[in-house]
Amino acid sequence: MEDGAKSRYIKTFRVFFFVLTGMMLYACAKIVYLQYYAKDRYSIEDEYKSYTLHPTRGTIFSYDGKPLAISITDNEIYMDLRVQSDSLFQADYKALADSLSSLFQDKSPREYQTYLLNCRAGKRGPDGKKYNTGYARLGNRNLTYSEVERLKHFPILRLGANKGGRIINPKEKRELPYGSLARKVVGSINQNGEGSGLEKSFDYRLRGTKGERKRYRQNGGIVPVQGLRYKPAEDGIDIRTTIDIAIQEAAEKALREQLAISESLEGGTAVVMDVKTGAIRALANLKRMPDGSFSESYNYASGHPTEPGSTLKLSCLLAMLEDGYATLDTPVSGLNGTWYYGKSHTKFSDTRPGGYGEMTVKTAFEHSSNVAFSQLAVRYYENDPEAYLDRIHSMKLGVKLNLEIGEDAPSTFHSPSDNIWSETTLPMMGIGYGVLLTPLHTLTFYNAVANDGKMVKPFLVEAFCKDGKDIETFSPTVISASICSKKTITEAKKALRGVVTDGTAKICDDKRYHISGKTGTAQIAYQEGSKMVYKDAAGRKKHQASFAGFFPSENPKYSCIVVLYSGKTSSNFYGASWAGPVFKKIADQIYTTHPGWSEVLSSGDFDWKVDQKEGINEYLARQDNMVDGVVPDVCGLGLRDAFRLLENNGYQVTFSGAGRVTTQSPEAGSFLERQGHINIILQEDENRKNI
Repeated sequence: MEDGAKSRYIKTFRVFFFVLTGMMLYACAKIVYLQYYAKDRYSIEDEYKSYTLHPTRGTIFSYDGKPLAISITDNEIYMDLRVQSDSLFQADYKALADSLSSLFQDKSPREYQTYLLNCRAGKRGPDGKKYNTGYARLGNRNLTYSEVERLKHFPILRLGANKGGRIINPKEKRELPYGSLARKVVGSINQNGEGSGLEKSFDYRLRGTKGERKRYRQNGGIVPVQGLRYKPAEDGIDIRTTIDIAIQEAAEKALREQLAISESLEGGTAVVMDVKTGAIRALANLKRMPDGSFSESYNYASGHPTEPGSTLKLSCLLAMLEDGYATLDTPVSGLNGTWYYGKSHTKFSDTRPGGYGEMTVKTAFEHSSNVAFSQLAVRYYENDPEAYLDRIHSMKLGVKLNLEIGEDAPSTFHSPSDNIWSETTLPMMGIGYGVLLTPLHTLTFYNAVANDGKMVKPFLVEAFCKDGKDIETFSPTVISASICSKKTITEAKKALRGVVTDGTAKICDDKRYHISGKTGTAQIAYQEGSKMVYKDAAGRKKHQASFAGFFPSENPKYSCIVVLYSGKTSSNFYGASWAGPVFKKIADQIYTTHPGWSEVLSSGDFDWKVDQKEGINEYLARQDNMVDGVVPDVCGLGLRDAFRLLENNGYQVTFSGAGRVTTQSPEAGSFLERQGHINIILQEDENRKNI
């Protein structure tokens, strides 16, 4: 071979060698890059990954099983447009567009056709924004369960995730079947764990436990791995509260109506307790908003301590009776309606012109005489005010209550060793000033008198439940077995009854049943510049009007307190005329709905689960032919699933009973527009009860 030809072969070989070597090096580098550096590298971990299974949040019930807060699931709908074959997509995408337009009613069929084509091709939309290639968000809203079941039968999407590209992303939302009723009790919570009420306090029980499952990547999508063990999500625990819906509605309605009478009223609270147990049957807080509406945005009941005024004269009365200094017949002078005390000549006065003159302790209590009770406190405890404080504390007045919804403001009592104590503190305490108490503190004290001296802790949660069965119940907590002697309690009850029959609360007297209680009117100290004052330069004051008591007097079943708060005003707000009517309306409602004052119904087992023989998904799948305006069949379902089906179809639901749905009105198949009302009746299955 000639040298020239040989040289050309060598050059060609070298070129081939370097090209081949370069390709090999590039391939190796690419492998290393994809394995260790590329952001979208693919590894064995990409084939098998874990995903989270989310639990259903527990339901908050009233004491008789009505849902105050329940979790409903709606769903985001997406579509992966890369998994369908061209022939499948071209054959059915127009029919799919028709179905989507009919369901969502946000685009015309032609607009949906264009949208699907553009998403599949990754083109730009009408707004100029480029779509994610092959990935589409369907509709302008989330879908209810029944709507999802309907969507599963649409062209292309009926083929599921792997062939049809159907992606369903469930989203849980919290529903309040009774709207704002007991909203301060129920509360709320956000994703950051910030909130209020029972939702916040018991989030650790309500939220449940997340689960985990493996998924497998394959051509056409991601599917769950079958056959492998996985950790299922554990739904949250349910809470049964002490709230009685009927009493709560009565309390809120009466409070709202009274607050609406005067624009000077800033807000108020009404609380109803079961005397024997301390169970709170109603807790209403309403605050006037800038637009004139009322909202449960502030917790007056347990978070707003003030000087209670004349309702606290009960503590002075009990102290004198218990220490043996006085009886109900002990004489006391009301003078001419004015009494000056101490070196400062502090004035104590009554509202009645000319005063009440000579009277007994009982009469002074019935007419709420400031002159009499300030004198009595000084007469018996001036030389030993610590004895008065000891007696007050022995009656557990102002003890920390630790209500489950939090916002539990402490009480404040001063003693002679405090710098704040002055010569007028003792007589002021005798008429309900110089101390700070929340309405719930005052009610707990009155409830103890109604309960023959036994003080029980107010509470809002009766039980934690799972699958309709109680797994943890809460018994009444006794704060004091006896705040004073039975004799003292008997005398105090006479005086409290006298306030209604002969004193300041005659407005609350009723021949059908008897009420006992005490009115209270107090001026509220407020910030004016750098000082705390009771009135401004124009003489305007802030007031609170109160009534605390129990009924029926002979055998008390319920105790109640009502407190209304005013803004700065030149008018007066008296407990009898402002708080008394609210108390009376609440008591009347309880009387008419609980004839004979029967014991509060005990809670039964509330079973809202579908029979294990047929799950909720299978049951609802049989109702895929549901159309808007036609009432679905919920007979046989438990409470939660009946609510889920009916509310997802836009209906408002009320119910009675416990167990499974046996009757619904209107009947299944009836025509009823969205937002229409459906009532369901549940009954226990005797066979299941006897298992």
